[in-house]
Amino acid sequence: MKINGNYTLNVTPAVFWEMVMDPNVLEKVTPGIKELKEEGPDKYEAISQVRVGPVKGNFNGNLVIKDKVPHESCTLEIDQKSKMGNVIAEIVMKMVPLEDDKTDIQYTGEAKMSGTLASMGQRIMSGVVSTLSKQFFKSMEEEIEKRDKN
Repeated sequence: MKINGNYTLNVTPAVFWEMVMDPNVLEKVTPGIKELKEEGPDKYEAISQVRVGPVKGNFNGNLVIKDKVPHESCTLEIDQKSKMGNVIAEIVMKMVPLEDDKTDIQYTGEAKMSGTLASMGQRIMSGVVSTLSKQFFKSMEEEIEKRDKN
């Protein structure tokens, strides 16, 4: 399944980069993440609980951040397993600076699913991915606002 989209945030690429590289921020803003445990540089055990539409389950797996170009781009590699199926995804995030210290975050990638998740069909899973993406960026906006107040 293809994953792509973009979202504009009121923050510079440098600040967004700093926030995405901070596991405490990632843990707070990523939908469903209950815990990120650092296993090594840019590698985390990710424990999550997802409840969106027909997708309800506990997932356990890894998150790896690779191909890092500070303030410009990185690749998120996600491998999650659950009773309802597994998800392996690779998502490239690009940070495009805009006027007024804004950043357009462009993301593209692909997810492979197995088990019940795969049998739900692309349309349903695309809706779930879209909802989770919106939740991520909305939560990131809230973190940016908190940061700006401090």
